[in-house]
Amino acid sequence: MSVGVIILAHTALHRTAEAVRHWVDGGCPVVIHVDRKVKERDFQALVDDLYPLENVQFSKRHKCDWGSWALIAATQDAARQLLQAYPAVRHVYLASGSCLPLRPVSELCQYLEARPETDFIESSTTSDVPWTVGGLDKERFTLRFPFSWRRQRRAFDAYVKLQQLVGFRRNVPHGLIPHMGSQWWCLTRKTLSAIQDDPRRPIYDRYFRKVWIPDESYFQSLARLHSTKIESRSLTLSKFDYQGKPHIFYNDHEEMLRRSGCFVARKIWHRADALYRVFPQTHAAGEDLPDPNPSSIDRVFASAVERRTRGRTGLYMQSRFPTIDRVSSFTAQPYSMLQGFAEIFDDFENWLGDTTGAEVHGHLYGPDRAHFADGGDIYIGGLSHDAILRDYNPRMFLSNLIWNTRGTHQAFQFGPHDTQSLNWVVAKDTNARISVVSGAWMISLFHKRAEFSDVRREAARLQQIEHKHMKILRSPFAKARIRILTLADFMRSPMETLQTIVDEMSEQPHAGLTQVPQIVDLTGFGSFLQDLRNQGMHPFLTGDFPINPEALVAKQRPPKPYLVR
Repeated sequence: MSVGVIILAHTALHRTAEAVRHWVDGGCPVVIHVDRKVKERDFQALVDDLYPLENVQFSKRHKCDWGSWALIAATQDAARQLLQAYPAVRHVYLASGSCLPLRPVSELCQYLEARPETDFIESSTTSDVPWTVGGLDKERFTLRFPFSWRRQRRAFDAYVKLQQLVGFRRNVPHGLIPHMGSQWWCLTRKTLSAIQDDPRRPIYDRYFRKVWIPDESYFQSLARLHSTKIESRSLTLSKFDYQGKPHIFYNDHEEMLRRSGCFVARKIWHRADALYRVFPQTHAAGEDLPDPNPSSIDRVFASAVERRTRGRTGLYMQSRFPTIDRVSSFTAQPYSMLQGFAEIFDDFENWLGDTTGAEVHGHLYGPDRAHFADGGDIYIGGLSHDAILRDYNPRMFLSNLIWNTRGTHQAFQFGPHDTQSLNWVVAKDTNARISVVSGAWMISLFHKRAEFSDVRREAARLQQIEHKHMKILRSPFAKARIRILTLADFMRSPMETLQTIVDEMSEQPHAGLTQVPQIVDLTGFGSFLQDLRNQGMHPFLTGDFPINPEALVAKQRPPKPYLVR
């Protein structure tokens, strides 16, 4: 009995009963909270259905609205009841009635027994991640929110504007740093007990009662005060769309759920009978158990969001009619802006120049100077390397460089360290060829010898800068030829991307690459990214980069033979 389970049930109680049987059959005690908005006869039917099962209890019922304090109160009561009734429990897993167990309980117990002191809870500061939807991130912790966002929208908006108008600001309790993350966590008994028995808990509870959506910040913040080891990730697969609404999984998501490696998935459609028949799935004897990795399917969700928000070229529809922007270019011929490649490969600029015959510069918009390809202080056309002169009119600096070198393809490196004032200009330039490996700049921080706290702070700052740049490049107003890959995606097939860039810069199909630059040493880089997550900084721009460096580059499958008749 190493794992105890808290289930927050609201609807489809027959599915809740199925989940409870799964946990109990696996040897886990379960405490269930049923929303007080559920009709009494439905609640009693659930109690009667589960009555024969041992180690199942029901906690005090609360009326739970979306994003309300009642969700925290319900979790607190259930946690207290579970810890008191089952002293042998070492980890407490929080799930919902719409959660579907994907793997056997025995695998979860085995996973947690190997990590007895680890708390699994997504916990990041608001300055590090762009998760918040609705325009409120830091404000959710400094303003008061007594009105329901869903049921009292006008009062909610009016009261927020009033507080902002008069300059009202709540003080965060001393010593507390607000963190945010998924509501679904798995905490050790030690940490959860410390949160429950904290002598300052009345102060924290009074503060979080008026925080917006406290179920995404209460335990995420307090765990940072009491935990000795946090894995800033959830063992539950839970995805949200660009509007902040949870994705619902249906029968045709079976393969995706299996690929995530998570122990539990939320939110499952209550009529997805095929999923409830297939899961949980066991692994073959002797097979290495996969590590939960919900980010492994992020690419699918990112593609879905892009398709939904940007549509497809040439497809016109009532809900997404395009805004016509005048096609223009401020440069004389095509050129390339490369972001992240110089950090991944040794001597990348010289290799690319020798391979394509193009003029490949360093960071033309570096903070210290313009790094020309020949390393000189003055370039063709009298362009100076001086950063002050360049930044007086960065657009014309690039325009003059392209004009003065007509006939030779120009390429230059770029990154979040560089001057960012040209981002919109290049993105709307039809002559620009932009290739980005997002998050690759973290490799430089990884190799940098500095205090980890300074590295984390710098990583958070640079990630915000690059994230803003990525939003510009993905804007419907961007007219450049743009290619964006996360570092993890690029490392799976670097040759394919390099071949495309070489062909693009050569302006004609180039023979297959026979020589490529050496990839820098990435040993330990995956662990470095996990350390950043554990410290509250979520490096989302790198993609689902594995901890094991041997899994960086996917093995190429040989072509399948076929018969021509």
